Amino acid sequence: MDAQRRGRGDQIDPADQWVLNPNTGEYELRLTPSGTQSPVSGNRGSTPPPGAGGARAGVPPQRRRRGAPEEPPPGRRGGRRPVQRKPKRAKKALMWTGGTMAFVLVGVGTAGYFYLRHLEGNVSTTDVGSAGASNFSKDEAFSVLIIGTDKRTGEGNEGYGDKGSSGHADTTILLHVAKDRSNATALSIPRDLIVDIPDCPTKLEDGSEKVVPGLRGVRFNRSLGENGRDPGCTMRTVKENTGIQVDHFMMADFNAVKTLTTAVDGVDVCVEKPVNDKESKLVLPAGESKVEGEQALAFVRTRKSFGNSGDLDRIKVQQQFLGSLMRKMSSSDTLTSPSKLLKLAEAATEALTVDKAIGSVGTLKDIALELKKVPTKNISFATVPVVDNPAERVKATVILDQSKAPQVFDMIRNDVSFTEVKEQKKKEKDAEAARLKGSKAPASEVRVRILNGGAVAGSAQKTLQYLQVEEGVTKSENGGNAPAALAKTTLEYGPDEADQARRLAAIMGLSGSALKPGESVTNSQGLPAMTLTLGKDFKGAGVKLDAPVEAADVEKSTADKVKCAS
Repeated sequence: MDAQRRGRGDQIDPADQWVLNPNTGEYELRLTPSGTQSPVSGNRGSTPPPGAGGARAGVPPQRRRRGAPEEPPPGRRGGRRPVQRKPKRAKKALMWTGGTMAFVLVGVGTAGYFYLRHLEGNVSTTDVGSAGASNFSKDEAFSVLIIGTDKRTGEGNEGYGDKGSSGHADTTILLHVAKDRSNATALSIPRDLIVDIPDCPTKLEDGSEKVVPGLRGVRFNRSLGENGRDPGCTMRTVKENTGIQVDHFMMADFNAVKTLTTAVDGVDVCVEKPVNDKESKLVLPAGESKVEGEQALAFVRTRKSFGNSGDLDRIKVQQQFLGSLMRKMSSSDTLTSPSKLLKLAEAATEALTVDKAIGSVGTLKDIALELKKVPTKNISFATVPVVDNPAERVKATVILDQSKAPQVFDMIRNDVSFTEVKEQKKKEKDAEAARLKGSKAPASEVRVRILNGGAVAGSAQKTLQYLQVEEGVTKSENGGNAPAALAKTTLEYGPDEADQARRLAAIMGLSGSALKPGESVTNSQGLPAMTLTLGKDFKGAGVKLDAPVEAADVEKSTADKVKCAS
């Protein structure tokens, strides 16, 4: 093996050269700073010479450089023993497990290749077309819709869920990871939330496409399975009702909970009082317990024993469970155990169906590594704010709480943390102030054409009215629609318009990054003017783009804290 050949020079166990890099979460081959390594010569299977210090079979001793005096082997009388630094036992053990893992996955050449091909074969994919992103970017914010279906697939699941279900969206969590990886939000969407389901283009097995007609005023869980609706329909439904673009999805059935918890040797949970639930068959004493397999599935399915026996209380329990699973998967006990990592890789790839854009093991690994960058204290769990459906006499469904839900959706769209990340925000604010520092022209001298590049229809005209009437920017005009939609609002200005740009930036609340040095355009009076393009992030005429979003008044928890279900 390549690692053996590279390690031969210093008679080091090749496995010891594979080390876990805590910054990337991956195992790397770290060579000792020895001299130039020469190719192996002679019979690779030859026996090491006497006194070779117990070198492993097949690993030749270091070759003597041409012209150098021959030294006695170590241990021979009169010979000089090489200086060897022995790592501490704990470090040695870590290096060994790292080496073993590396050998299993990548260090064994052909075998490693076939193992990765095997994992690739475990992953099922669905083509969701334009419902999601075409690829995964490690440099941008991303949102993944995690869908738990109640379809009774998998061995031993015949007694769970709805016997005739085609696989509804029984448990749905929108996981949004901020661009700077400072925070992430896992937003649970109740299955009984009343929503509008849009028309859904779906790809059939034969490659053709059909459009499943939409529905108005129905339960959210009907966005999947019914009439052939695929996960792309659920993604479109989320966007339709929240305004949040979903990039990817991961869907799992009942087996996912069983196999993932077994792979990590159980997950710690806590209940305030003893549980003996006849429906889910969950039996737990008060306090902390470890659950895995069937018992773990029973824990997340239990409803009657927690809170008011409703789905909203079960969501809270599921969030606590997921926080504990995240802690266990990222613990050193898991990350340094080759057997657990292998079981986890098998379980995760077998349990998931994902969109084609992330349907490779390498991409799934990239997503996991990006999520790992987020401190667990800044991974928030929350539920879409809802109220009882006033149209029902017997309360069975819920609707959006319009006093809170729009603010929650706005926070997610704008990467605003549900936890406090004060230091990061302060740095960003200081950087913006430095970029915008300088003289500003009077508002009356600002010449600008306003284009709509993705904002709500009519935004350019409303902004024009606001600037002219409220701010005195009288030399402004409506330029119509931009050639293409933009995610962010921008202001392009010419070489002599920096003072005007800073004034308009202050009025609009534009960040320094929104200011684009470029070329002027000619306005209707034949004078040079700047171009303000209102992007999808535009919040409305008179609303500053940098206005801080107040933390939404919702119940939330974080992945770093242990909470007991009640």
